[in-house]
Amino acid sequence: MSAQPPHRPRKRFGQHFLRDQQTIERILRLVDSDTDTALVEIGPGLGALTMPLLKRHSALTVVELDRDLIPRLTSAAAGLGDLVVHQADALGFDYTALAKSLGKQLQLVGNLPYNISTPLMFHLFEQQRVIDRMHFMLQQEVVDRLAAAPGDKAYGRLGIMAQYRCAVVPAFPVPPECFDPPPRVNSAVVSLLPRQEPPFDVGDFDDFQRVVTSAFSGRRKTLRNALSAHLSESDIRSAGVDPQARAERITPVEYAALSRQLGALGA
Repeated sequence: MSAQPPHRPRKRFGQHFLRDQQTIERILRLVDSDTDTALVEIGPGLGALTMPLLKRHSALTVVELDRDLIPRLTSAAAGLGDLVVHQADALGFDYTALAKSLGKQLQLVGNLPYNISTPLMFHLFEQQRVIDRMHFMLQQEVVDRLAAAPGDKAYGRLGIMAQYRCAVVPAFPVPPECFDPPPRVNSAVVSLLPRQEPPFDVGDFDDFQRVVTSAFSGRRKTLRNALSAHLSESDIRSAGVDPQARAERITPVEYAALSRQLGALGA
């Protein structure tokens, strides 16, 4: 069989292929082989992580959007283990159905396309009950946002929702030269460990999302102004929160109190 021509990275798929072996080894060490989980890689690309994962774990499911990469993956995986490929968009993929079909919780890993990383996080959070853990390569900026605390420049809706859903554990930074082609941003690896129980009571989760989203819709606004469509100044005070404070100063627990206050008003 003749060798396949080189694959040109596609900008529309956000393709930056990991090539640094030291980084690959560090990601492999994060994957927990002691848990009874089904290993799933999102965006395997040219297989830099796929092949060593398959060698170590003997079975691997991958979700890849670029159909031109699939023959390369299956050819390279021959004899290494049981590789199952789903040609699909990770943003619309049903991880709950996959877990049900495999009869196991999922352990997710991947060098994620940066152009979909934030919406993909929210898509995965919605299906967290079937996910045991996640290890992802993301933009450093996104990892900073996931892990940010109140008062941090990166603190916002993504971090609050992520930390409500998961324990966020930043692992290590990855410079642009570890990829082909090099991205124009710095990257980092992060582990996300879904919580079995919520860390605090938000009341109705839709109310929680509504409060957090509204608060950050205008970062320079005070809560009194940002939440005026939902809560009055006295309502905010009744929740134990300063209505003159700005969104980036409010803790997740305080947002939960605001959410419960909104729920009580609608009851």
